[in-house]
Amino acid sequence: MSAEQQIPPRKGDLSRVTVTINGRRFRMACEQGQEAHVRRLAGDLDQRINRLRGEFGEIGNTQLTVMAALTISDELVEMGGRLRALERELAALQEARGAAADHARVTQSAVAAALNAAAERLEGITRRLNRTRPVDDTHPEPAREPTARGPARENGVDRAKKNAIPSMVAAGRLSD
Repeated sequence: MSAEQQIPPRKGDLSRVTVTINGRRFRMACEQGQEAHVRRLAGDLDQRINRLRGEFGEIGNTQLTVMAALTISDELVEMGGRLRALERELAALQEARGAAADHARVTQSAVAAALNAAAERLEGITRRLNRTRPVDDTHPEPAREPTARGPARENGVDRAKKNAIPSMVAAGRLSD
């Protein structure tokens, strides 16, 4: 391929470029600025024809040109199929991404609800414990000795049972 002459375009005209394919010169029109691209395309076609000539010998210029056109068409159809497959894969991935984002939002909401429920339960347990046992560390209760009548009692409640409430909470036996 050779670009022997490029005719400068007039305003509003198409550009013109001369290319050589299979030993023949062709004068081609193209949009301004596309001249180099047309040369590359002509060079690719010329190389395909030369490759086919090397494989099959001199079988005629027309037949070599048709064979080159068919190989180009075959590649185009194959690339179109691959493009459609990639578009389907992209659509499936975008759908999966949307589903994953929806699932993440649902999971986040469920975790937040579970944490809120756990916090409310802990607050309820804390309120019950605070009503049952005074939290005045500055004035500890005096130790009471068991009497002959039985275990030490405070406000009618066996102290051993009263002190067992926190251990029941820790063991998970105290419910809301």
